[in-house]
Amino acid sequence: MKKSLQLLVFLFVLASTLPAHAETIGCVTTSWKLIGANHKVCVEAFHDPQVAGVTCHVSQARTGGVAGSFGLAQDPSQFSLACRQTGPITLPARLPRDEEVFSEDTSILFKETRVVRMWDEANRTLVYLAISRKLIDGAPANSISTVPVMPWGGR
Repeated sequence: MKKSLQLLVFLFVLASTLPAHAETIGCVTTSWKLIGANHKVCVEAFHDPQVAGVTCHVSQARTGGVAGSFGLAQDPSQFSLACRQTGPITLPARLPRDEEVFSEDTSILFKETRVVRMWDEANRTLVYLAISRKLIDGAPANSISTVPVMPWGGR
């Protein structure tokens, strides 16, 4: 019994330190395909797992067709990121200088979109940087959004 409780606590702690999971808000078709799924752009929302009061939205291009229908297509490295204060911001006692807060595979092998949070202490601003792990012309695609840490609703 003691071992199973320790395992449960370990799994809970591990899950709370993993990057956030996104909720799909919606998708818009960008190109109709006769066979298989359409090409589209999807918007997903996720909350920063370590900083309460911050919500990010990321839009990403999704490849359709037969390969896209089976999850075998490589999605293009095209995305946008917007993060906003959506409640009182609660900073943890120790906020790492940078930390991955979101990750999503965009191909079956070696390609993903990652969002890293950085802390700009001098300006009391959370900086969110989305990058692609696939290099394009020598530099990864990227997008940035900032959230100044400010009082919320008189708090």
